[in-house]
Amino acid sequence: MNIEDLIRDNVKALKPYSSARDEYKNASKDLVFLDANENPFNNGVNRYPDPQQNSIKDILAHQKSIARAQILLGNGSDEVLDLIFRAFCNPNEDNIITLPPTYGMYEVLANINAVEVIKVNLSETFQPQVDDILEAANTFSKILFLCSPNNPTGNSFKTEDIEKLLKLFKGIIVIDEAYIDFSDQKSWLQRLEEFPNLIVTQTLSKAYGMAGIRLGICYASKVIISVLNKIKPPYNVNELTQQKAKERLSNLKDVKREIQSILEQRDWLYSELEGISFIETIYPSEANFILLKVDDATKRYSELIESGIVIRNRTNQTGCNNCLRFTVGSQIENIKLIRALKTLQ
Repeated sequence: MNIEDLIRDNVKALKPYSSARDEYKNASKDLVFLDANENPFNNGVNRYPDPQQNSIKDILAHQKSIARAQILLGNGSDEVLDLIFRAFCNPNEDNIITLPPTYGMYEVLANINAVEVIKVNLSETFQPQVDDILEAANTFSKILFLCSPNNPTGNSFKTEDIEKLLKLFKGIIVIDEAYIDFSDQKSWLQRLEEFPNLIVTQTLSKAYGMAGIRLGICYASKVIISVLNKIKPPYNVNELTQQKAKERLSNLKDVKREIQSILEQRDWLYSELEGISFIETIYPSEANFILLKVDDATKRYSELIESGIVIRNRTNQTGCNNCLRFTVGSQIENIKLIRALKTLQ
């Protein structure tokens, strides 16, 4: 597959904006910087941040065994996804394929970018229906979104199904691995070289506990990353975010400890939820949340709100009638959740 054929013509012809820090990168030397119209009084953030976030990429490249040139960082994963739309999808012409129930921002971003959405529902066991996806695709299908582990269902997609799609789908496939750190499944990062049309997105918002700094990560071929770099805003990741990200990424011991705690609490929740009468189905999860089917999702949602517990009512999503989604919280939070559920009739 020639990725160049998928890129929008105007993007290929685009000359990207060159910022002051792109033109002179070595801001660590004791030099006088009078090139960017910055305030000269040092307060830690008076200078523009590194537009390529190279120090973070160096850490990620080492930890993930991937080239720095195959990494793009964004203001949350949503910015990364929006850049992918703008690189490959012509407004009012191209389409994307999503697999409901799934992460709602794929459709929102498609609507913002005037891109049609083709929906191919997951199976009853929340797996991709590969033949239906390939049949639904046409010459204008530029991106297929696979969220694995999937939100809101929590399950991972079968490796053989993803492999088949990567080989036969004629556009870009984005595997959203926001929850991969909670799963036993291997990341698709190490298979980027096999599939030139593969993009893998991850985030620091979930397992790394840094939702507040807004840092999304995109891994892909050097060709795709180069295209995305052409169209990203020059300083899309601020200095404070970069500092906090480096601090957290350099302390993986705490991250792993927190992940283990969440997994243990997830197992405890499963054992406690089994005995609650109005819960009809507890779906298996490889994420930091659990999806339940109950007798009346809207009723139970309201009752939990009255008890001071906020969850997500997913009953309006495809295939999720009367389903609630609980995030795995701290031990104290989870105990409060179970106590509240057990008081409901």
